[in-house]
Parts: sequence; C-alpha cells; structure tokens
Amino acid sequence: MTINSYLTGIANASILRDQAKLGIQRSIATLNTRLKEHFVNDISRSLVFGSYSRGTILQRGMDPYSDVDLMVVFADGSYRPQTYLDQLRRFASFRYSRSEITQSNPTIVLSLNHIRFELVPATESWFSGLQIPAPASDYRDWIQTDPTGFNQELTQANQAHSNLIKPLVRVMKYWNAKAGYPFESYGLEQAIVRHGFFFLGLLNNGQQLKDYFFDFVEGLSAGWGELQGKQNAVNRLKQIAAQARTLESSGNFAAADATIAKLLPPLGLLA
Repeated sequence: MTINSYLTGIANASILRDQAKLGIQRSIATLNTRLKEHFVNDISRSLVFGSYSRGTILQRGMDPYSDVDLMVVFADGSYRPQTYLDQLRRFASFRYSRSEITQSNPTIVLSLNHIRFELVPATESWFSGLQIPAPASDYRDWIQTDPTGFNQELTQANQAHSNLIKPLVRVMKYWNAKAGYPFESYGLEQAIVRHGFFFLGLLNNGQQLKDYFFDFVEGLSAGWGELQGKQNAVNRLKQIAAQARTLESSGNFAAADATIAKLLPPLGLLA
C-alpha cells in the first residue's frame, strides 16, 4: 500500500455512512420540532452550520467530540448571552432529561447516544446581522457571524484542487483528534483552505492526496508563543511525515505505511 492509498482510505473511512447520516438527520428534525414547540414565537429560526453542513465532520469513532452545530436565533435580542444560554439549557433539560447537558461557553452541549449537538444562541437585526455570544476571552457580549460563509470558501478551494481539500481536512482533523486537539477544529479547517497550495496549483493535474498532505504539513506552524504541547505535536507531525516520505521515496512502502500510521492509526478503518 502507498501513503496515498493509506491517506485516501482514512479520508474515505471518516465519511458518515448512510445509517449514521440518517440518524443525525432525524435527530436534527426532532430537535427543531421540539425547539419550535417549546419556544413558539420566541425563536425566529434555527439552522445547522459548522463541519456537518460542510461535509467535514468525522465519525465519532475517529473523533469522540464530533458534533453538529445548531444556531438558535431568538426573536428578542435585548438580553445578554447568558440569558439565552440559560433558556437553551432549561429547554434541553426538559426535552432531553436523560441526556448529558453542559455549558461550553458560548454554547449548550447536548450529548445524545449517537451524536453531540452544540446549541448556539443568536440574535439578528437588520443593521448587525447575526450575532452569537463572544468567546470568554473577548470583552464584548456579542460578535457578528456568517455561519455558512466559510462553506462556499471551502467548496471553491475543493473544486480548484481536484476535490482533495475536503479529504485533506478530514485526514488532518483525525490527526488533530489523535494528537490531543492541539488545534481548534474550525481554525484547522480555515488554515487548510487558506494555505493556498500555490506550487501544487502550478503543476499539471495528477496531484494526489499525499501531495497536499505533505505540502500542508511542511508549512504548518504551531504559532508564536503557543504552549509547548502544541509545538511538540506539530514537530512530531512534521518529523514523522518527513520520515514516511523518505521511506516511500526509497521504495520501502511497508515501512512508510507503518510510519504514517504512527500519526493516523488504522483502528480497523481500512479493513
């Protein structure tokens, strides 16, 4: 097996299967119905966004923190974020009394047997658009957001690069999970899409997933002043990827696969 076929197998195995997708779709429909019944006219709409809407969500076997983001837009935007978070928590406790419910600022996390939902309160006005609670590190209550704006950016990048960007995103998100989440998931997706892959774009068609993987890994940085753990994870990624690339270049395919598996364990995914 080549590194490219190994990476492609990982990327393909990460895609939600029909049964899992159907279960999530049913849960989304039920959740939306219960939200409307509970809040009646207090919410104007709800919408799915995030990795599920982009097709880059991982199966929970590969990332136990995979979740579906659901934005709940409240009709009255005159309160502070915690008021709406409290309302969503009460809703979840009442409608899903047997499920685990926690607040992970600025969301309410609802953990079902097969998927986690992150309920994100939002308000909307004609002059500020959609707003969601600001992170704890921000000094503002609300920040503006375009919940589906990145979807188009990802789609365009994927199409421009032979439909290899989404598979790369899934591969790198799997590495991120196995490495203990050194990167925030959305930020990692943005870094991949905005990496550019300039030199690969100059080449003729025929690039493979491994080319994009190595190109991105070589350019990846932990960032200035980041925690040592994050720097260690990135350094290990770079070193092992470089070793695997050298082994494959010398024709030692089995050793190359075994080396890349240190970063991306098969866990029966390729069987």
